[in-house]
Amino acid sequence: MSLTDFLKAFFTHPTVLAYWLMAAISGGLGIHWAEAVWPPVVATTLIGLFYPLAEYGLHRYVLHGRFLYKVPLTASLWKRIHFDHHRDPHDLRVLFGALYTTVPTIALVALPIGWTVGGRAGAAAAFAAGSLIICFYEFCHCVQHLHYMPKSPFLQRIKRLHLAHHFHNETGNYGITSFIWDRVFRTLYEEAKDIPRSSTVFNLGYTRAEAERYPWVTELSKSPRGDGD
Repeated sequence: MSLTDFLKAFFTHPTVLAYWLMAAISGGLGIHWAEAVWPPVVATTLIGLFYPLAEYGLHRYVLHGRFLYKVPLTASLWKRIHFDHHRDPHDLRVLFGALYTTVPTIALVALPIGWTVGGRAGAAAAFAAGSLIICFYEFCHCVQHLHYMPKSPFLQRIKRLHLAHHFHNETGNYGITSFIWDRVFRTLYEEAKDIPRSSTVFNLGYTRAEAERYPWVTELSKSPRGDGD
């Protein structure tokens, strides 16, 4: 895949277009409501600083947590947003996040911070920043999974680390856009030889034994994978 093909595929994807539209609308509202420059600026800056930590925490403790598949109401959600992606990292149908999960997450992270800093103008600006940041997240995630080799050393590194997360050991390298918090919390591994290969790298701990106790993900899967015991 050439750079032109990659950029065309990414920027014309409906999910990305939705994020751009959200950013334009909320950013416009932030400008319209702002009575001073500094609250929206501070709000967007804080979102930019806080997002890598939120990204890390959600990925490690929610998406890789073992509680969503244990409840019928959330089993299908977990299957769609992460299990299917790990079961087959090459399945492009589940490469982009589902809007019904990402938009509430943006709101949950951005709105309280923005409102605290600058009321409705700060909240709108923070939501716009969150929408653009999630675009960058999706861009990095696409680079990491599509058949495209970037020339940027930064993109090459995050691609290598993320693919190790998918194909070697899923209990590390949780970052997508940044691995700062992996380093802080000691979950970063640069080389596969630095950490043992995981037996649950493709099923995230949803083993045969777990499937017997909590069968909802298996029932939703047309071709369930039974890696591990």
